[in-house]
Amino acid sequence: MALNESKKMNQLLRFTTAGSVDDGKSTLIGRLLYDSKSIFEDQLEAVQASSARKGFDYVDLSLLTDGLKSEREQGITIDVAYRYFATPKRKFIIADTPGHIQYTRNMVTGASTANLALILIDARKGLVEQTYRHSFIASLLKIPHIIVCVNKMDLVNYDEAVYEKIVNDYKAFSSKLEVHDIQFVPISALAGDNVVNRSENMSWYQGATLLHMLETVHIESDYNHIDSRFPVQYVIRPQTIQHQDYRGYAGRVAGGIFRPGDEVVVLPAGFTSTIKGIDLNGEPLKEAFAPMSVTISLSDEIDISRGDLIAKPNNQPVIEQDVDLMICWMNARPANLNAKYFLRHTTRETRAILKEFQYKLDINSLQRVEEVDQLVMNDIARIRIRTAQPLTFDSYRKNRITGSVILIDEGTNETVAAGMIV
Repeated sequence: MALNESKKMNQLLRFTTAGSVDDGKSTLIGRLLYDSKSIFEDQLEAVQASSARKGFDYVDLSLLTDGLKSEREQGITIDVAYRYFATPKRKFIIADTPGHIQYTRNMVTGASTANLALILIDARKGLVEQTYRHSFIASLLKIPHIIVCVNKMDLVNYDEAVYEKIVNDYKAFSSKLEVHDIQFVPISALAGDNVVNRSENMSWYQGATLLHMLETVHIESDYNHIDSRFPVQYVIRPQTIQHQDYRGYAGRVAGGIFRPGDEVVVLPAGFTSTIKGIDLNGEPLKEAFAPMSVTISLSDEIDISRGDLIAKPNNQPVIEQDVDLMICWMNARPANLNAKYFLRHTTRETRAILKEFQYKLDINSLQRVEEVDQLVMNDIARIRIRTAQPLTFDSYRKNRITGSVILIDEGTNETVAAGMIV
């Protein structure tokens, strides 16, 4: 299977929504689902009945995504809501994330696997504090694509000048961010302008609709096809009569391209071998690349287990026990120096200790706060940890899979932090 066929396999686009409270994130997703005919009749009937009970003279499409009772009562998003829909061109997973500052951790969770972020801006208010915060988090998480949706254009009489000012303001701010693909679209999620169908009220806008942008954004190059990385998830030993000597290593390709005959190195041990074959559902493949899940067999019998990583000898990741991270602290209990946690990195799990708090980020001003002695929930900080076993990793900038970790409380088994290796 050739790499240029990856488009057929990478039809899934994960995107997250972000914006201030009441910017219309849930309404926009509801409009996407409704206009793309991706909801069932009984769902629509329930939303229509609920809207009528509230006394609305329109269908409140935000009710399609706000699943928690407290969300529907307050009209806000609290938890991350995942929604799935598909068009003939692509499948989508949407993470509807909260706008409130106290739910920063929820936004990080929803955005951590996203290819694209939708940043909503209220046309009446322009750029606000949450716009800067969420754009910075999207940049921090290395989300490759951003679409800025200037919403509620119907409330500013579809004024082109209002839209252009917001676009120029955002471009000036985003020049400081590490995001290289930013698109803009003026919409009204409530009325449906430029969401799925082109707006008749904004003839001055000649660009694409939001759905067209989502369907056509180029995500194949989001994966690292240069640095070959294969974390071993499971060792397959069927030991049947047909496959008495078969030993395969199952996992998901995290980067690069693997082909039969390639020389590889198994880390952290450092043993070398060549790839004997690559299988997908029992079918042999000519090559495997991210994000395919495959089974690799090697020419030599090497002691390989879950948590090991297969790479190329001339392009190896870093192997260290002292690791610098940017983390988002997600737990109600604060983090203190010398605290111990389980650390999960790709398929490896080991113990780790918090050795140093280097600085904390003030998300509002993007300034560094020095002399930190503990972290509280929703804090984003740069720290140093030491692991009990060496980690085989890349920087998060290079590879989002081999460059990310989570910390887990040993007593409660809760995920307390998500980290990006610097």
